[in-house]
Amino acid sequence: MAARTVRRATAALATGALALTTAACSNPGADTAGSGPKDSAVVGIAYEPDTLSPLLGYGKDGNSKIFDGLLAFDADMKLQPALAAKLPRVSDDGLTYTYTLRPGVTFSDGAPFTAKDVVFTYETILDPKTNNPSRTELDALKSVEAIGDDTVVFHLKYPYAPFAERTVHAIAPEHVAGGQDVNTGAFTTKPIGTGPYVLTGWSKGEKLTFKANPTYWNGAPAVKRFTMAIIKDDDVRATRLRAGDLDGAILPPNLAAGFGSDKGRKTYTAKTYDYRTVTLPTHNPVAGDTAVRRALDVAVDRQTMVDRILERAGKPAYGPVPTDSPWFAKGTERRHDLAGAQKILDEAGWKPGADGVRVKNGVRASFPLWYLSGDKLRQDHALAYASDARKAGIEIKTQAGTWEVIEPRMKTDAVLAGGGSPGDPDFDQYLLLKSTLAGDGFNNMAWYDNGTVDRALEDGRRTNDPAKRKAAYDTVQRALVANPGYTFLTHIDHLYVVNDSWDGLSTQIEPHDHGLAAGPWWNVETWQPKNNGGTKK
Repeated sequence: MAARTVRRATAALATGALALTTAACSNPGADTAGSGPKDSAVVGIAYEPDTLSPLLGYGKDGNSKIFDGLLAFDADMKLQPALAAKLPRVSDDGLTYTYTLRPGVTFSDGAPFTAKDVVFTYETILDPKTNNPSRTELDALKSVEAIGDDTVVFHLKYPYAPFAERTVHAIAPEHVAGGQDVNTGAFTTKPIGTGPYVLTGWSKGEKLTFKANPTYWNGAPAVKRFTMAIIKDDDVRATRLRAGDLDGAILPPNLAAGFGSDKGRKTYTAKTYDYRTVTLPTHNPVAGDTAVRRALDVAVDRQTMVDRILERAGKPAYGPVPTDSPWFAKGTERRHDLAGAQKILDEAGWKPGADGVRVKNGVRASFPLWYLSGDKLRQDHALAYASDARKAGIEIKTQAGTWEVIEPRMKTDAVLAGGGSPGDPDFDQYLLLKSTLAGDGFNNMAWYDNGTVDRALEDGRRTNDPAKRKAAYDTVQRALVANPGYTFLTHIDHLYVVNDSWDGLSTQIEPHDHGLAAGPWWNVETWQPKNNGGTKK
């Protein structure tokens, strides 16, 4: 899986009382009507980052709260100027991007933001000594130069169509981060940026706390204190929301439905590129067999998963690209066909054993499938997948664990994983499928190795021609039908339940990585308090 999809999924299970400071918690469930506007918010999220340094990948997709990029996505996912004063000037050959910087911007410590900080950020990311798992996302970048304090020029090796979207990446201050070890220095946990909020504390596995940046270039936020509570377990998150410890939270559909009659809260639905998939490791003698992969691809009943697990808050997935995306290859949908799955296995020599589990050359069609502890959606998907597989004669043993337990096993054991990134098909597919990235952390978790796919991925990212790019990504998606490598299950809508205490809430099209950067709090810096002051219990 792409590094961004699961690097943040390392939070410890939140058990017992969540220790939120009185200053940070607005206790929204209390009877506070008439007490005046609120200036703080506490939200519950499922994952936390490994680092808060842009040099190591934090904030690369925007909305980092602490930092800004040269550009930013608006509510409609259109690029807008941020640290840049305007959109970039692009040369006719697509190899040069020139940005004029916004004047008068300072970091939260008062130091001025200049072109040198942009150059420092990108050059450090490209340095092989920097432990940035997403470096290949900037493969097209040859060099970056500062012209004075207010102009930055990027030079590309080849025309890379979505390069401007890569410049939503958070910018780090050279005067702070430049004097530290990039991989282990204090900046990784105590960052300084130009963003709307300043980090005031990070208790690993528990919470991140922020205060409004009073000198923010786009205006000081009305929400003065903001806390992100790290609560991995879905049920615990819902319980704490109901108890009034949280102002809002991301919840799976069945738990979000429990708040439907609560007049003091609103449910927000975000369309996403977020998928759930099963990795089929090449190094597993069963999961790596092409016939088994093809059989599982049609044995799985995706629509039933959407109806029963997601309660229709999502849609079937046949690859990383959602079916309603213009990049989706029509005709690659796979219908549920149990008889077809059985036929594929029969013809490949996988014969039913005495217990119904198929066998070939003395090998039973059996392998483990891991899912993340406390993640109800992953658990439900894993159990449904195993049930569908069993009907075809394939035994899948589901097991729960933390990422610390799962990661060392990913080369041979299947994983119920998540991923997905909007914006451009290169963003997710390259890290997910490129053979040279197999074993690189959470990139290409299945160790997928397909020469046709490798060539198409390179073709798709090395041209600005829309027709050629569409043909390349169609090739990728059709190759995944012939040899899946992963069994894609569903694309999931994200549901958020939030106290009705503020105006200005909205959602964007979201990636899998639904934590600090997504949810109705993607624009918390623009929220305005309502006059009711909260909700009544």
